[in-house]
Amino acid sequence: MGEWLRRYEGALFWVGVTSLGFLVLSLALLPILIARLPSDYFAYERRHGFWLRRLSPAVRACVLAAKNLLGLIVVVCGVLMLVLPGQGLLMLLVGLSLLDFPGKYRLERWLLRRRAVLGSLNWIRQRFHKPEFVAPMQPRGSPR
Repeated sequence: MGEWLRRYEGALFWVGVTSLGFLVLSLALLPILIARLPSDYFAYERRHGFWLRRLSPAVRACVLAAKNLLGLIVVVCGVLMLVLPGQGLLMLLVGLSLLDFPGKYRLERWLLRRRAVLGSLNWIRQRFHKPEFVAPMQPRGSPR
């Protein structure tokens, strides 16, 4: 084991530095992003007012491709950080939020209906003097 550590000492150092950088970056940016979302962002059954729809189709395709590529890279880094030093679960969630996939908005709303998740996000918003998120309503036809 000691020989393996010495052989990969440089790579392990950079993995640790990168992981620490992602931690600092996520701790700095996530609260700002949460505070910038409108308070009714999760209140509607369908996503509305998506700013990309106002762009030309070519620019929209490029932006979506770049966003999904970044999301995929962050998801891969998150999976790696599950076994390497770092906050893998947090990076997985950030990566999934960047990716576009069917049912994503429904998954986000399901998570926000969890009292602990909504309470944590609203705590962050209070620190930025922003109004609390409007809790998402149950989907039509589902049991309460």
